[in-house]
Order: sequence, then C-alpha cells, then structure tokens
Amino acid sequence: MADAAALLDELATPLLRLDADGRIVAANLAAADWLGAGPRRLAGQPVAMLEREGGLLAAALAHRPQAPMRLRRVGLACPTHAELQFADLWLVPRGEGGYWLEVHPVDEFPGEDPAQALPGALNAALRGLAHELRNPLAGIKGAAQLLARRGDEDMRALTALIEAEVGRLDALVQRLLDPAPPRAFAAVNIHAVLERVRRLAEAQPGATVELQRDYDPSLPEFPGDADRLVQAVWNLVRNAGEAGARRVQLRTRLERGARIGDELHPRALRLDIADDGRGVPPELAERLFLPLVSGRADGTGLGLALAQQVAREHRGSLVYRSRPGHTVFTLLLPLAEAGDG
Repeated sequence: MADAAALLDELATPLLRLDADGRIVAANLAAADWLGAGPRRLAGQPVAMLEREGGLLAAALAHRPQAPMRLRRVGLACPTHAELQFADLWLVPRGEGGYWLEVHPVDEFPGEDPAQALPGALNAALRGLAHELRNPLAGIKGAAQLLARRGDEDMRALTALIEAEVGRLDALVQRLLDPAPPRAFAAVNIHAVLERVRRLAEAQPGATVELQRDYDPSLPEFPGDADRLVQAVWNLVRNAGEAGARRVQLRTRLERGARIGDELHPRALRLDIADDGRGVPPELAERLFLPLVSGRADGTGLGLALAQQVAREHRGSLVYRSRPGHTVFTLLLPLAEAGDG
C-alpha cells in the first residue's frame, strides 16, 4: 500500500502537517506549489510566518484548539516568494498531537462552497489507491469463481454477488486511472439499486444493522449510472452502521417543486437514508463532505465525499440533518416531467 506521504502528494488540496507548536513538519506538493517554495524549505518553519497580516493563524495556534477551526480569507505568502495569496484555512487537530492545516484558495470554490471542488480533489486522492487495488480485486474474483464451482445454490448466489461487486470496484479503479468521459447513462430503477445495497448489507460478516424499506412503487425509471448509485448509497448505509445504527430505513418518494442548487424542478426522486446512530459530530458539520474528513480514527473520510460527487454527476444533491439517534441523508435527483418520454 502506498505510504501516507505519497497519498498526500496525490491531493490537489494544499495540506500542511504541523507539530504542537505550530511548526511545519511536512507539506504536500500542492501546498509547496501554491506557496512557491519546496517542501524542504518549508519544513521546520513556524506556520504563522506565512501570514502577512492580521495574525489569525498565530492567535488560533495560541488558543490550542481541540476541534477543527475555520479561518476565513487569510493572506499568505512564503518569505522567499513575495506574491500574497488569500485562502480559507481549516486548522484540524491531529490525534497524535499537532495539527493539519488545509488551504483552500478563495477563488478555488465558487460561491464560498469548498465542496464544489470535490470531483477533482477526490479523484486525485483516490488515484494513489487505485494501482494498489487491481491485483487484490483479481484475486478475489478468481477465488469467488472457484467457490461457485464447488458450492450449492446459496453459495453460488453469494459468489455472484462477490463477482458483481468486484466488477463494480474494478470499473471504479479503471475510471480513476483513466479519466475518460463517464459512460452513457441508462435507465435506472432506484429500487433495484436499493435492493442491491440491501443484499450487500446482509452479506456483511456479523451484520447487525436492520434495513427497513419504505418504497414508492410508482416512481419512474430515470437516466443514470446504477453502479455509481449503488456505491453512493452503500457508503451512506455503511457509515450509518459504523456510527452505531441498529436500524436504517430506505425511503423513496416523488417530490414536486424540488429545488436542487439554483434550479427548481417540477419533479424529483427523493431518497431518504435514515438511521438511529450517534449522529454527526457538531465539529464536523461544516466539513462533512470534504475528502479526508472522518469522525472515526480509522476512517478514510472518502465515503461521503464520493456519495456527494455521485449525486452531482446525476445533477442532484445530497444533504443531511442530524441529531443523536436520528440522522437522515437525503438524495434528490431530478426527473423528467410526466409525458416527456
């Protein structure tokens, strides 16, 4: 598996690792390029020296924050590179001491929405993993085929599920390695997508989450990518289980007059994924869909970012509301008007 430094260098988002005193321990390539200085030149320097006015960074570090802190429109420049650049900063405590400093140039995200840059940043982060996934996937597929030849009907059903999921992951890997245009959309039945997710959940070793279905059978098919939608919904269901949920409800409805971004759609498909888990930690609320943000020490912070990317690929949106014991992620996808073919 590629080491952490190599993965950080794949990120398009500038990222600095700081020690507990606010000195730069390491910088990824994006941060070095943006600041106009090599990673070695930056290492060991107090990060506050990069701020040319206001002293927001120094004040934040002096406060020793225990939760992520956002600093808006901070003017930064490397002492060896005179050009002043403005960015929104996220100062994020690290579990082992010190901080991460995420740098988001103010012109990087239209409308002050950092998540707008997710497709590029997320794909860059995942490319470093893609090469490492290909050989294990081939091995898993081969093992499943051998088991299918030796097993009974139930075993063959499970191995068919394994092979289908290996195919889906292999297509994702290929897409990351070869950024070709997405494949053409085809007619998708949302309930077929959800049933596939349900089978995945039931096949998990030691599965304890009960999936409840509340489907609107009148919903029409729509143009989409079924594999990508399976991936997005499965990430949401799996996250619910990792947040301690015992029940997850999959609920579909037709919504009229749905606003998605700046557009008002006469009809939209609404999918609610509701769970009774611990809920979203308040300190992550503003940053939940950004890559590498996770409420778990062993989390990758990629599942929700990817789910939102899939929603946008379908001209839809993914939002949530949360309190302890009740979290709902809502996926809205526009539908053609009745009679539009």
